[in-house]
Amino acid sequence: MALNNTYDARPPQQETAVGAGAQVLLLVLLGTAIGMGTAGWLTGLAFAFATWAVLTRALHRSRPASFGPANRVTLGRATLVGGVTALVADSFRSAPPVSLLVGLTAVALVLDGVDGRVARRTGTSTALGARFDMEVDAFLILVLSVYVAMDLGPWVLLIGGMRYVFVAAARVWPWLTTPLPPSTARKTVAALQGVLLLLAGAGLLPRVVNAGVVGLALGLLVWSFGRDVVWLWRTSGTGAVPGEGPAAAPAQVSAGRLLAR
Repeated sequence: MALNNTYDARPPQQETAVGAGAQVLLLVLLGTAIGMGTAGWLTGLAFAFATWAVLTRALHRSRPASFGPANRVTLGRATLVGGVTALVADSFRSAPPVSLLVGLTAVALVLDGVDGRVARRTGTSTALGARFDMEVDAFLILVLSVYVAMDLGPWVLLIGGMRYVFVAAARVWPWLTTPLPPSTARKTVAALQGVLLLLAGAGLLPRVVNAGVVGLALGLLVWSFGRDVVWLWRTSGTGAVPGEGPAAAPAQVSAGRLLAR
């Protein structure tokens, strides 16, 4: 128990440094295993630095008492996503071992459902944690979209880019930032994006079937976004604020978010 208390009492900024170190270690292991090229190394290191810098700045602003167990899980997922990002960047030079890319991605997707449960069970849910979780998920979908697009075409990038387009549009039309009511359908569609993209990227199915799988993912995402945008447009200016607490904050319940805490 004393060890746990000591661990939780570590400065949050120290946790981000540990995460950056773990990211570099993973890159070293990947580089040794597959002979990763310059693009993979630079992209992986850039991801590690960006994650460290952005998260450190967010912690400085929010000043939490501790980093929290759920954020440690999310930081671990971010490390895996950094590895996947490096592999995808390196794939422009030569195809990475599919089993390695699928393995890292699969673990990251499985852990996506863990950090939220940990946050709820330990009573450590925060707006920062939910936002961190969302950004890691969104970036993984973007990276997988890039990887699959190399085989199926640039239209696949619509899946990874849709959430970022929504965020950009919200700067022009503020009514898009109105909190959305909780939706199991939205969460399910979001969770399926990673699974379907991973299935297509694994190369286990014929190309035409992979195209159908990714087309299904895109269709579901367009439906989910479209439904939410229509709801936001109809309720804009009404002053209605559905939902309560951190899970209802605009940053965590926007149409492009992935599994919520």
